[in-house]
Amino acid sequence: MRRLLLRTKAGIRDAAKPVSEAAVGALTVGLLRTTRYFDPIKTANLFGRVSRFIGSKLSENKIGRANLTAAFPEKSPEEIDSILAGVWDNLGRVGAEFAHLDHIWRHDPAHPEHSRIEIEPRTHDLFAQLRLDGKPALIFASHLGNWELPALAAVAHGLDAAILYRRPNSAAADRAIEKLRAVNMGTLIPAGRDAPLKLAEALQKGQHVAMLVDQYLTNGVDVTFFGRMTKANPMMARLLRQVECPIHGVRIIRLPGHRFRAELSEEVKPVRDADGKIDIQGTMQAITSVVEGWIREYPDQWLWLHRRWR
Repeated sequence: MRRLLLRTKAGIRDAAKPVSEAAVGALTVGLLRTTRYFDPIKTANLFGRVSRFIGSKLSENKIGRANLTAAFPEKSPEEIDSILAGVWDNLGRVGAEFAHLDHIWRHDPAHPEHSRIEIEPRTHDLFAQLRLDGKPALIFASHLGNWELPALAAVAHGLDAAILYRRPNSAAADRAIEKLRAVNMGTLIPAGRDAPLKLAEALQKGQHVAMLVDQYLTNGVDVTFFGRMTKANPMMARLLRQVECPIHGVRIIRLPGHRFRAELSEEVKPVRDADGKIDIQGTMQAITSVVEGWIREYPDQWLWLHRRWR
């Protein structure tokens, strides 16, 4: 009887899953379409406030508080709460800005004071170097600031980019999101079993391959992040073993006045073993350390709400 009940519950759950995914997909599509009709800045302000209010009631808020307390033991509970409020605010703003990806990138080098995107000369120089050196490159990013915008930065600087992304479960939501991302974002490669092969092929063709690197992967390699051991996806270092090329990090930081600053890091040197081969774990640790440094500068702009340590 117990086995029968468990099978019945599992069957109901499996049958309901496509329905729930379809509902979420329809809601996502409707929200994206509706958001596009409204002023992007006012909508971002609204989404930020709503996200702060709702987020404080969710279980993810406890995860975020625990992560922040462990990462910054020197900070008071009030400081942790302030950072956490900023995390939810940033998340809401990213959601609102996503609906306007096709026209959010506004940068005029001749009139930077009128641009929404701020880019320092060194970042311009590094992007030009990547564009002109005739080599492929690996570019990493993290869930910091607006993590959808780095792909726009690459294409805006003339890079032939291939971007790894994760598809949503809903086919309808996937089509709507991919349509938005396809504008000025280069070649989009969905995560999956064949993704490493496609990314390696992109590097061999001379493209610049970009991906997010700051999430937990069960079968990943051990790295230290904010003083605690966690798992990192080794894909970037494994690709480097196949096609040696420069590695850079990119981040888009949120600034006051609804503006952003785009920054491309100096080249991150890979770690090698005694035989001169790329050390997978060591290289991923070097990349993770760069990301940690970014987050320490802007802790309220990183996504502390997922289980990065387990």
